[in-house]
Formats: sequence, C-alpha cells, structure tokens
Amino acid sequence: MLKILGLDHIVLRTTRTREMLDFYQGILGCPLERELPPEVGLLQLRAGHSLIDIVPVDSELGRLGGKPPSQDGRNLEHFCLTVADVDEQQLLDFLADHGLEASEMVTRYGATGFSKSVYINDPEGNIVELKLQP
Repeated sequence: MLKILGLDHIVLRTTRTREMLDFYQGILGCPLERELPPEVGLLQLRAGHSLIDIVPVDSELGRLGGKPPSQDGRNLEHFCLTVADVDEQQLLDFLADHGLEASEMVTRYGATGFSKSVYINDPEGNIVELKLQP
C-alpha cells in the first residue's frame, strides 16, 4: 500500500515566464533550484519540501502539453502552499504590499489539518492557496 508523504511538485505551463518567476521567486520566495537549457524549457523552484516547475509553452517540454493555459481551459484548479512563521495580518499586509488581491482569510482543512488560508492568483491566473502553518 502506498503512503503519500506530501506534495512533491507541480508543473505550471506558462506564456509569461518572467512574470511567473517574479511571482514565485520574488514575492513568494521560492529559490531557483535547477534550470534546463531554454530550448528544453524547465525551471525548478524550491517550495519547502516540494518543487514548482515552470515550463514555457514555446519550449520543447511546453509543446508536449498542448495549447497555452487559459482561464476557460486551465490544467490546474488550485494548489496549496503551507506558509510558516507568519500570522494572518502579516500575510495579508505582505500580499497587499505586492499588489495582490486576496480572498477572505478562512479556516480550511488540508494535509496538516485545519488552519486559516487565503487564495491569490499568479500571473497566469492559477489559483494559489496560502495556508498558515497550524
């Protein structure tokens, strides 16, 4: 029987590589861990114990995934990242300081149990849930 330990990685296809890197690296603080040549098209960012893979749609890997992402045909509903060492107001202030609109902060259930979380959107319109560490 399998025992799932956590989120390993997600793959986000993009037409806006620079904006996606600015968002995930610059705002959310996910450092670049590995990068394949641009023609191959894979940037891997560290998100705690997990990775966020950014794949430009015009690269070798990106073309394998079909059409570019769009709001009426997303390939991802949302994903959730646990945020450590920040309280509710600090997180909301941080997001506002970066010009990001956030949903209402409410208690939701996730892999680590119940805690408060908020939804934001990345530059491609993917929904990112930021969950406070319980």
